[in-house]
Amino acid sequence: MAGDSDPVSREEFARTMAALGGFEPAPAVAVGLSGGGDSMALVLLLRHWVAERNGSLLALIVDHGLRPESTGEAAAVAQAMARHGIPHRILRWDGEKPKTGLQAAARAARHRLLAEACGEAGILHLALAHHRDDQAETVLLRLARGSGIDGLAGMAAVRADGAVRVIRPLLGFSHDRLLATCRAEAVDWIEDPSNRNPRFARARLRAAVDLLGGEGLDATRLGEVARRAGRARAALEQATAGLLAEAATIHPEGWIALAPAPLLAAPAEIALRALAQALSAVGGPAHPVRDEALERLLGALADGQGTTLGGCVVRLRRGAVMVAREPVAATERLNVPPGGRVLWDGRFDLRLSPSHGEPVTVAALGAAGWREWVARTAPARVPDLPVPVRETLPSLWSGTDLLGVPMIGGRYWCDADGQVPMDRAIFRPLSPLGRPAFTVVSDRRGII
Repeated sequence: MAGDSDPVSREEFARTMAALGGFEPAPAVAVGLSGGGDSMALVLLLRHWVAERNGSLLALIVDHGLRPESTGEAAAVAQAMARHGIPHRILRWDGEKPKTGLQAAARAARHRLLAEACGEAGILHLALAHHRDDQAETVLLRLARGSGIDGLAGMAAVRADGAVRVIRPLLGFSHDRLLATCRAEAVDWIEDPSNRNPRFARARLRAAVDLLGGEGLDATRLGEVARRAGRARAALEQATAGLLAEAATIHPEGWIALAPAPLLAAPAEIALRALAQALSAVGGPAHPVRDEALERLLGALADGQGTTLGGCVVRLRRGAVMVAREPVAATERLNVPPGGRVLWDGRFDLRLSPSHGEPVTVAALGAAGWREWVARTAPARVPDLPVPVRETLPSLWSGTDLLGVPMIGGRYWCDADGQVPMDRAIFRPLSPLGRPAFTVVSDRRGII
C-alpha cells in the first residue's frame, strides 16, 4: 500500500479515471493548471493517461492578475508545458477586481474562463486538481457554516458545468503524494502565497486541520464524511428527480409549472429540493435560496399563497404552481453583433441572424414592449402567457425601437438549409432542472 511520501503511480491514476467513467475511446481532456504542485502532478498523470489511449491534452493556465508577478508566473508555467510538449493556453481575467469576496470572484472567473476555453476547443472533460486535503478543508469550512448533507458531501468527483464535464480525479490522493509525483519526474512547481495568507478562510483552516488531525479528525476521516454524505446526497437527488419528472412542466418561454398535489405530498426534504431546483433554473443559480425561505415558501403554497423568491414569482395559476422570472430582476441588457450568440439572463441561448445591419440590444420585453408587440400582431398569434413571463421574454431593440421577440415571432431569412427563423432563442438555463446527460465524442470532429 502506497504511503503519503510515494508518488501516484500510473496504475493508481488509471483506476481512478476508470471509476469516473464517461470517456470516449480517444479522450480529449483539458486541465486547469495553476502551476502549483497539485495541478502540475495532474498534468503529468494525464499526459501519460491520454497518450496510452491515443487522446489529447490541453493545459489551461489562468492568469488572475491579482499579483504583479502573476503574468510572469503564467508565462513560466507555459514554458514548462512547452518543454514537455503539452499544448497549452494562457487565459487572463481582465477588468476591475472586487474589493470584497475576492477569492469567490476569482474562482467564478476561473471557472468561466476554463469552460469557455473548453467550448472553443470542443473539449468535454475539464480536469481540476482538488485533492484529499482540499476536500477535508471544504468539509470543515461547510461544517463551520452549518451546512447540511449537500455541503458535507464536499466537492463532487464529477459534475456538470454547462456544456463541460468537470472531473476531479485527485480527491483520493494527498497533497504530499502529488508533490512526490512532481519530484519523481523532476518537475518544479510554483507556491502561491495566498495559500498561506490568514486573510482567507481556507488558509486559516489549513492550520486547524493539523490541530484536529491530532484528535483523529484528519483529512482521511473528513474525506470519509464527504463520501458518505455524497452517497446520501445522490439518493436525495434521485428522489428529487423523480418528483420533478412527475410534477414539473418546463415551458419554452422560460418558466416552470409544478403540479401541487405531488409536490405537497412528497417528503418535505424532497419537495424543498424540487422547489430550489425550479427557482435556480428560472431565477439563476447565483444566489441560492436559504432553507428557511424555502420552508416558508412551501408552507405558503400549502395555504394557497405565493411570493417572490430567488428572482422568481411563485404563485398558484390555473391549478398549478407557476415559477416565473420576476420582472424587476430581469435587468440584463446586452449589445450583440449581427450573427452573434449570447446567454441572456442566464436562461436563454439567443442567436441573432447575420442579416441585422448593426448591433442589437437584447433586453426584457417589459409591459410597454408587450403592448407594442400585441398591437402589431394578429390576435390569433398572441400566446396566452402569464404576465411575469411575457414581460421577461428576451426582446430585440434598436434604441427605443422594438425589432422583435424571438420566442414568439419574427421574420425569416434563407440559408443553405432553407428558410429558418431569423433570430432564435432557446430556454437553456445555467442551472438545468434535471441532471445533464453527456454524450461523448464519436469521432474527432466535435461533441455530439
